[in-house]
Amino acid sequence: MESSSSLVTRMLRASKLEVALYEEVEADTKATSQALIAVVIVSLATAIGSGIGALGARGALGFLWGLVGGLIASLIGWLAWSYLTYILGTTVLKGPNTSARWGELLRTIGFAHSPGVLRIFSFIPFIGGIISFAATIWFLVAGVVAVRQALDVSTGRALAVCIVGWLVYFIIMILFSILLLGAKGLF
Repeated sequence: MESSSSLVTRMLRASKLEVALYEEVEADTKATSQALIAVVIVSLATAIGSGIGALGARGALGFLWGLVGGLIASLIGWLAWSYLTYILGTTVLKGPNTSARWGELLRTIGFAHSPGVLRIFSFIPFIGGIISFAATIWFLVAGVVAVRQALDVSTGRALAVCIVGWLVYFIIMILFSILLLGAKGLF
């Protein structure tokens, strides 16, 4: 039988939105590497599902670039969103009992990605889109639970931190994309 601290068990518990799991990984400084692996697994599952769906249009090279690019983007996204959430949650939107470190948010948000493993099925016509959408919503809900537990705030405050964090992250990514596309045009 698997121990309760195995990666697979923790990812399943995170997907079940078990508050105790989020408290456990918040306190377990050794779980940061597991959170990283969880993000990598979800990123690969997402890239595989998307890649299979696009194989006919982009071929094997497109699939490979999708894997590498998706993995890098997911890791940067995880780090950036965790940091933004940390900054917002411990300063502007902090609660009366808020006491957190960035590592705590890295771990809890990393495990909140767990439902995204279902995106491996995104290549299935019609149903794949529904599964992918549901996995995204599930991740967002898990993210609120993760932030609530890591920051020791109410669900409402955690939701506010997540919404503001997602909006800021989204704006930064749009600006980065515009700059990147603009720079491509210069060469």
